[in-house]
Amino acid sequence: MSATVLVVDDEQTARSFVGGALADAGYEAIEAGDLAQARQAIETGAADIVLLDVVLPDGSGLSLLQQIARENPRPPVILITAFGEVDIAVQAMKQGALDFLQKPLDLDQLIGAVQRANEVVSLRRELAMLRKSSQDQFEWIIGEGPAMKRIADEAQRAAAAAASVLITGETGTGKEVLAQAIRYSGPRAEKPFVPVNCAALPDTMIESELFGHEAGAFTGATKRKPGLMEVADGGILFLDEISSTKPDMQAKLLRVLDEQRFRRIGGVNEIHVDVQILAASNRDLLSMMEQGTFRQDLYYRLKVVDLHLPPLRERIADIPALVGSFIRQLNVRTGNVVSGISPQAIEALKAHPWPGNIRELRHAVERAMLFCDDEELDVGHFSPEFQALIPS
Repeated sequence: MSATVLVVDDEQTARSFVGGALADAGYEAIEAGDLAQARQAIETGAADIVLLDVVLPDGSGLSLLQQIARENPRPPVILITAFGEVDIAVQAMKQGALDFLQKPLDLDQLIGAVQRANEVVSLRRELAMLRKSSQDQFEWIIGEGPAMKRIADEAQRAAAAAASVLITGETGTGKEVLAQAIRYSGPRAEKPFVPVNCAALPDTMIESELFGHEAGAFTGATKRKPGLMEVADGGILFLDEISSTKPDMQAKLLRVLDEQRFRRIGGVNEIHVDVQILAASNRDLLSMMEQGTFRQDLYYRLKVVDLHLPPLRERIADIPALVGSFIRQLNVRTGNVVSGISPQAIEALKAHPWPGNIRELRHAVERAMLFCDDEELDVGHFSPEFQALIPS
């Protein structure tokens, strides 16, 4: 899906020239000759990217930049300034502009800047699809026990206050699902939710992924790259397996938490963001603090709200409700018409130790539904290890 670029310039010749160049590069261009026309296009959601001249007949382009900063989603803005207007460009970057170009425009630089902006747009679209596909996973945190009720209450309070949250628990207990539930329970429900698996990123890449980099910042950095912290602006950044980060990276994360600002690698301008941080770990961070591998100040800064998800073996009573939730989800996804599960199958599931926790339970139900031609799941539909748990 190609991006639509709003070209805001009071000169018709300039708009046509830029619009033609964008069309040749595969983008759709729409034009506005003044602030009033540009505002209308922004308010109707017609623009994915805005190419904005500073000097317009009915005011300064910087006033439109301030309006765009309040939009959701917020289209990336590339500012066009006259030669020598560096102060204006710096002011615009502080107000949220992604990039700026000086007149006379160089077409290669123009297309390069639009391509960088389109990367932000594309990533936001992918994240929106991810959020939509994740909504049916909420019932992973279903439960009637006092521990789960307390977690649900504290999660809602954290969501309302946009507080930092530390989520701990064994692998498969639903830490990311709880993070998604926090997101949808609070005022940032419609804002970006950006998950980052810290354990999957090499130490040499994680800083670039989070904070972005400028062209030439290191070998291979041929162009500016916005970081995930910028993509999450106004929303939530979920740092999964935070325990995998090194102490120097932990120090930088602490600064972002405290000051809500950072610099891209190789950059000189500070970028201000409004990001709620949710972090998760399946490791004992207190032990890591004692060993000197996790910063104490970051630990206490993250756990403004501390939510510990118990393993499934400690919440066996929730298994029937969880299984019912998974059956409903999988019926929709697969077209099955399974309506329930036999008491014998439930007893077998309750007798299993569940080392893989809720994720393992979901996979077991999915496998059983694959082999079920009836309206009810029974022991025989599950793998042999569960069948062996039924007393003879």
